[in-house]
Amino acid sequence: MKSIKSISIVFPLYKDRRTVKKMIFRSQKLLKKLKKKSEIIIVDDGCPEKSGVYAKSLSQKMKNTKVIFHKKNMGYGAAIKTGLKKCKYEWIFQTDGDAEYDVNDLIKLLKKADRSDLVITYRFKKKYKTSRIIISWIYNALLRILFHTQYRDISTGSRLIKKTLLKKINLISDSPFLGAELAIKTKYKGFKVNEVGIHTYPRTFGTGSSVSIKNIFLTVKEMLKLFIKIKI
Repeated sequence: MKSIKSISIVFPLYKDRRTVKKMIFRSQKLLKKLKKKSEIIIVDDGCPEKSGVYAKSLSQKMKNTKVIFHKKNMGYGAAIKTGLKKCKYEWIFQTDGDAEYDVNDLIKLLKKADRSDLVITYRFKKKYKTSRIIISWIYNALLRILFHTQYRDISTGSRLIKKTLLKKINLISDSPFLGAELAIKTKYKGFKVNEVGIHTYPRTFGTGSSVSIKNIFLTVKEMLKLFIKIKI
């Protein structure tokens, strides 16, 4: 961890107006504590609540914070890819804008950085509706079968990425499958992946879009596309 000199924190926004203030200020507090070169990259993915506009107003006096806007909703994976491309520092901590994941978990992930190219997370306990828990279990089981991985919870939206890794892996997914694509391609390219257990804090407002029928369909489509490509 001492060898790490710079960190970017990136998160997307969609229907996250209620949590964006919390995310910005918690991230700023953490980065100040870490005393590294740092930045916060926020991507508004065509948010109907204008979460990005609100984020920009909150961060006007913060020189290390940048808000990027998609003119229309392009998808969770597309928003993450935009954010990753804009990050300039050595390590990138990618999380979600709904505060489901604690940004302070970055400290745990950084402890694995010296031995990793990618650090992914798994949830100690899934505090969700039964339907979402079942979907997650099936999803992870299917990925283990198709891609011969042993990851415990590849769908968790909190990860630490070495920036140089992104130059060697071409990410194409626009759906929530992006996280799985990153972990699978990192493994297949022979780079080092480690896992860290975390606690989550499910949103208490609205519903997340990752388990919508549309996103489930797109995720399965991109999963099969990657499976066919790897097998060929």
